[in-house]
Formats: sequence, C-alpha cells, structure tokens
Amino acid sequence: MKRNFQRVAIANRGEVAVRIIKACEELGLETLLLHSEADINSRAYRMATKTICIGPAPTAESYLSIEANIRGAIAGEAQAVHPGFGFLSENADFAEACEKAGLVFIGPAPESIRQLGDKVHCKSLAKSAGLPLVPGYQGDDQGVDRLVNEAEKIGFPVIVKAAAGGGGRGMKLLHSREEARDLIESAQREARSAFGSSKVFLEKYLDRAKHIEFQIFGDASGRVVHLFDRECSVQRRHQKIIEEALSPSLTEELRRRMGEAAAAIGALGRYRGAGTVEFLLQDGEFYLLEVNTRLQVEHPVTEMVLGMDLVKAQILTAMGEYVFDDRQMRVPRGHAIECRLYAENPYLGGIPSTGVLGTVEWPEGPGRRFEYGFEKGDEITSFYDPMIAKVIVWDETRPRAIRKMIRTLRDSVIFGVRTNIPYLIEILSHPEFVNGVMTTRFIENNFPGPLAEPELSPAEEALVAFARKHRPGAAAGGVSAPAATPWTGFWRGI
Repeated sequence: MKRNFQRVAIANRGEVAVRIIKACEELGLETLLLHSEADINSRAYRMATKTICIGPAPTAESYLSIEANIRGAIAGEAQAVHPGFGFLSENADFAEACEKAGLVFIGPAPESIRQLGDKVHCKSLAKSAGLPLVPGYQGDDQGVDRLVNEAEKIGFPVIVKAAAGGGGRGMKLLHSREEARDLIESAQREARSAFGSSKVFLEKYLDRAKHIEFQIFGDASGRVVHLFDRECSVQRRHQKIIEEALSPSLTEELRRRMGEAAAAIGALGRYRGAGTVEFLLQDGEFYLLEVNTRLQVEHPVTEMVLGMDLVKAQILTAMGEYVFDDRQMRVPRGHAIECRLYAENPYLGGIPSTGVLGTVEWPEGPGRRFEYGFEKGDEITSFYDPMIAKVIVWDETRPRAIRKMIRTLRDSVIFGVRTNIPYLIEILSHPEFVNGVMTTRFIENNFPGPLAEPELSPAEEALVAFARKHRPGAAAGGVSAPAATPWTGFWRGI
C-alpha cells in the first residue's frame, strides 16, 4: 500500500537523529525532532525542520514515554515516526499507538515486533522452525527463586537478559548460585528502566564464542533477504565497541547457512524494514541469539561494503516502495570497520567524562565517515549514553582498513572531555584483533583494567607548562588559577 508523507517525527536523539535527518533531507522530507529538555543544545536540534520538547531529561518522562512522543508528533504535524535505535524502537505498543494515532511507524509491524523483538517469543518461533538455540530458560514464571533454580539446572556460568530489548541493558553474567539472586533482581530493575518491562530469560554462557550478526531487510513486496554479516565480538560489559563487515571468521559455506537461517526467521515473523539476526559462533557451530527489530548502531559498515542506504530504504519501505530489484546483485566489496567513540576516561576504567565540548575536528578523507550528534559548544551530560560519535572507515582489505582506522582516530581532535580513542587504538593494534581471532571475552582477557596513562615527553611537559602559565585566568607570578581547559590534564590522544 502506497503511503505518502511529508514530515517525519524522530523519536530519538544524538547521532542517530542526525543520521535520520540526513536521509529525510535526501528524500525531500521535513523533520520533526522530539527531544528532551537536556537535548536543546545538540546538532540534531539545530538541523531539524521543527523541534518539540516532549519532557525533562529523565528518559521515563521523555524518550520512553509513548504518550509524550505521540502527542509531540501530532502537535508537530508529522505523518510518520522514525524511532531510530534504543528507547522505544523495539516497543510494539509504541508502534501500535502510532498506527492508532494515524501515524506511519517506520519499522516493522507491531505483531512482528511482538514475535521477534520479544526475545522469548522469538526463541519459541525459532525452535518451532528447527533453528539452533543456546540452552536456556524462557518461561513466563519470573519469580527470582524459579530463575535461580533454572540457572542452576542450565549450569553456571549463565547469562540473564532482558526479554524486551538489547544493547547490554538488563544483562548480567551469573557465575554461581550465591550471586544469582542479586544479579537477577538487578537485571530485572535495569530492564524495567530501559524497556518498560522487567521480563528476563536465561541462557548458557558460551565462553569461547564469537558474536556474528546478519542484516536482514523486508521490503514492501513481503520478501525478506539478508544483506550479509557483521563481526561484533569486541564487547565490554556486553556492549559492542568495534564492529566490522564482513566477519573475518566465516567460511563461505558457514556464511551461506547462517544467512539462510537469518532470512528464514525474518520470513517467519513477516518482517518489514531493517532488522538484525544475532548469532553466537563457537567450535564451528552457530546458535540463534536474538533478533533486533530495528536499525542497528553498526549499520554503516554494511552500507559501506554494499553501497546502499539502509535508513532511506526504511523510509521508502514505509511508503510502500519496492527497494530491491531482482536484477541487482548485492556483492560485498572491501572491508569496513566502525568504532564507537565515547566520552569516557580510559585511564580510569572508562568512567564517563561529561562537560562542554571544545574544538572538535574530524580528519576527512577517502573511505572515512563520521556520524556525530555533538559539535563544539555542545554539552555531554550524565543523562544519556556517552557516545559522541561513530567513526567508520572502508578500504580494499581488512589489514588496510585497520591501519586506516588507527590513523583516523589518531588524527581526530576532541577537546573538553576525555574520550576512549587511546583505548580503541590499543584494541585495534592487539594481535588477536589484527588476526581476527577475538571472541566475546577479548576485552575481559586482554583489557581487564584501565589503560596505563603514558608519560608526557619533555617537549609536551614544556608545552603544558607554557599553556598553564599563559592561559586566561592565570594568577600573577605565573601560578595558574584553576580553570577548565584541555590543558588541565593529559591531552595527547584525547
């Protein structure tokens, strides 16, 4: 069914809001940013055609409020809503509320989200189709005593996960019965806060696994295809840090089998739009992990190797347009890597670094892509995820892409807050990563603590001393008065 709309409401923030705005602009569509009070000073706020504040900084009162988002979209005269990723993007009730309000939800149908986005329902569907699953418990009994007993039956270590969402929220690793109760209760609280549902499920923890995901897409014709794979094994606290396309871990036969399984589960759920099927791979065997019924943070690496725009494809599909031509041959070319750039201090174990951004410069060049939601003068607050930007590179081969990413990160300039750039460079330079043999325990095994802060060279020491002496606010006699500048601490490689 053809559906035309002229203005798209964006129920999200940060770099993904900017990404959606750019896709809408290319399609000649106006944009309405639904934002919280904390995001008035942001790049997306400045770029959107129109903005409406839907509530205060706490997510429960703004970005996670279905009523506030629907009310804002209608008030802003939007005809469609794009949820981005996170927040309400996998909430079937939100998709249904959009439809009831006469708004086009740019994503899968509510029934598809319920079938596939709910991790428990998805596993039941996959089991009925004979797809391989990790042993676990997906029952309706959510009593803590029952969950603890089920974890013991499965055999520790066991992972507890939120049923209504992903991204590491509501996920805890249980090593023993003694710690299980507290961690399960913590996971339930975190899941309720992040996704509005405290429902969790249990899985056996695979200790040598790789995390491989396949991009799927269902267009207006009803056909579901896969758009190849991504390697996402580099994770910290169950959250991805670096992603690649294609995975260096798959043979062509394994890629074919996993791709067919990914498309099959999408077809079972009558999927429409962009989604991701995640697998664990260990000892040559793969297991269905979950389906994310939304755009992924790491979608740019797939776009880079396939030469396509997934966000525009989402919007066109929501309009009823066919985005795939039977004559097209989707053949991946080259290798792409994405690094998530966070405002955090890598020398203090990754604690968030908040504040107003100073100079920000991105080293543009062939095969380099920067997706960012904040610019000089914008504030990185403590209210939300501290991701400043995504840095994506493409090159003909994986070794060249790794070298290009390291060079790109070294040449990126961000003042005002600490960033994880030194941490990313250490990961990219590690032999396990270079050789492509890393597993989901890569960070745990190789970077268990904070980075050691390097010493300044004599020339750098002199430069810092000079800057402190001559900066605004320096006291008489050359003694520096306290001031918040990039020179107040270690700055090289920020």
